[in-house]
Amino acid sequence: MGFLSAYDVMVFDCDGVILNSNKVKTNAFYESVRSYGESYAQALVEYHVENGGISRYKKYEYFFNNILKVDIVQSEFNFLLSDFASKVRQGLMSCDVAEGLEELRSQSQHAKWFIVSGGDQAELREIFSLRGLECFFDGGIYGSPDSKDIILDREVARELTTGVGLFVGDSQYDYEAATRAGLDFIFVTSWSEFSGAESYFEGKKLRVVSSIAELCL
Repeated sequence: MGFLSAYDVMVFDCDGVILNSNKVKTNAFYESVRSYGESYAQALVEYHVENGGISRYKKYEYFFNNILKVDIVQSEFNFLLSDFASKVRQGLMSCDVAEGLEELRSQSQHAKWFIVSGGDQAELREIFSLRGLECFFDGGIYGSPDSKDIILDREVARELTTGVGLFVGDSQYDYEAATRAGLDFIFVTSWSEFSGAESYFEGKKLRVVSSIAELCL
């Protein structure tokens, strides 16, 4: 069973790991705020890409407070969230699913699997159900508005009383959240938007793979 036999809990990010959906969300952020002006839309995209794994709620708060430099108008905030969700949903239903997922699940039947994502939790659960993916994640599918730190502390930590956990992610925030939770980390490169990954991870102890399929024994 190889190195995976050490883990009784396996945590997966969604975007860029299970689904090829990073660009879907990047484009949705841009389009949702384009009416405010090109420079503002580009600034939000840059913040989003630099902060992969953080929820849309935090990113739109940043858009109002730090890019537009205005107080949040709740009606505008809610409209952006709704518009973003509608733009993303179609992309999540049609984007590629990681190859090797079923094989990896069969090779790690001893482990409890979780999704811990920056994506909206209700949206994730609907998409995973419709796409026939929820059956793999017996530990549960979790997302925002709770942060990954909160979810890992609340849902995953209680499953680690007798074993070791692994986080499979594609962003700096995934690595940092995994480290804070005491989980080992695997960085998945092929769909990641983390442009500074090579220099950031230099000297750090972690496994790097191009895709989920590479983890199959």
